[in-house]
Amino acid sequence: MSQQSSMHFYLNWAKERIDEMDAALASFEVKAGQAKAESKVKTDQLLSDLTTRRDAFQAMLKTQAEAGEAAWTDAKADLEKQWAGFEAQVKTYFEGAGKQLEQQQATFKDVAAAQAKAWREAADKFRDAAGKVTAARTVDVDAALKQMKSDASEAEARLQKLKQAGSESWSVLSAALAESRKAFDQANQAAWNALKGGGPKS
Repeated sequence: MSQQSSMHFYLNWAKERIDEMDAALASFEVKAGQAKAESKVKTDQLLSDLTTRRDAFQAMLKTQAEAGEAAWTDAKADLEKQWAGFEAQVKTYFEGAGKQLEQQQATFKDVAAAQAKAWREAADKFRDAAGKVTAARTVDVDAALKQMKSDASEAEARLQKLKQAGSESWSVLSAALAESRKAFDQANQAAWNALKGGGPKS
């Protein structure tokens, strides 16, 4: 179960990032369809660049899906660099595009929804795997699942509050997404550690 638990952590981590990338791309595709001629070229280029980054991330993920845990820990650093490049390009676009509050809000809303979905899916996977553990670890696993759901609700509430505020800069919105992402990673790791009997790591 230990090897499987570690793989679930990495797969959940990577899937959450891909879901965010897909949500951001979908948001920009809508924008590209509405853009005027002069901004359409920039938006199309951004879409092309971001799609290339997402595809490279997915290709690396697919390669690692069959690898062992040791290979995953090495690959995660490379995947994090690719993820950071994707995020940086989105940030650069919003900073260089001037005040595009409507597009920022739409992208934030879509990415926040992707994060919330990732939390729910990770909790469902964990619950399914938890159903297979021995009774001796059931208490730890139940506590980890309860904590994961609680953390997910808190993160979703914080993101919802920002969605309703509507006037924050992309830097503020991006920081909130990063905070939620970090909480997701910690909850995901703690849950799978509990499942494999290692307890939560800090």
